Amino acid sequence: MGFVLDTHTHTIASAHAYSTVAEMAKAAGDRGLLLLAITDHGPALADSSDRLHFMNYHVLPKEMHGVRMLYGVELNILDFEGNVDLDEDILKRQDICIASFHTACTNAGTMEENTQAYLKAMENPYVNIIGHPEDGYIPVDFERLVKKAKEQKVLLEINNSSVKTAFYRLNTRENMKAMLELCRQYEVHVTLGTDAHYAGAVGVFDQAAEVLREVDFPLELVANTSIGTFTELLDRRKACP
Repeated sequence: MGFVLDTHTHTIASAHAYSTVAEMAKAAGDRGLLLLAITDHGPALADSSDRLHFMNYHVLPKEMHGVRMLYGVELNILDFEGNVDLDEDILKRQDICIASFHTACTNAGTMEENTQAYLKAMENPYVNIIGHPEDGYIPVDFERLVKKAKEQKVLLEINNSSVKTAFYRLNTRENMKAMLELCRQYEVHVTLGTDAHYAGAVGVFDQAAEVLREVDFPLELVANTSIGTFTELLDRRKACP
């Protein structure tokens, strides 16, 4: 399908991942990607790095192996008010921020509570992407989620690992399809993230692409088709009041 960027990956800064930044960048170059986002877990997750890690990204090169590099964070949504685990002074240093609900940090609530958590997180001006919202163990009202994403110009993620290997998530394929149908209806952009935790998974979108094909999802609503498209969507988000 011609995807040229990966917006969700993890390095050994998240201790349950297995590759370095350099190894991830090389894998992205070998895969033919033009852009790679490094988005290690925020500090509320037990085996993640402290806030200093996310303050020191300026020491890393902006291009490696011919790949444009973005450095950011997969934030943890901490409560049903959408609060996250890094403060504004650090968030504003990030190239990209994903906000995700992890039950290791916050117990899932009712559908209303979980939906409220996501909606409030999207109001954070530094959040660019909602990560893996399709987990059936964290039920959400997808129509409200999609409408809010349109309003706030936030990307919704289609997470390759959720379909392929995430045995700890529930009904991911079915929920992705339901969300994608609403994204088509309301013309909301999605982004494909591998959620790669080792270099060999970088840029491998096989399962996510299959789901897109199954619902005949329009490629013009997929952010990963060009750096220009993706950058324009990030700029729209920054301009959102």
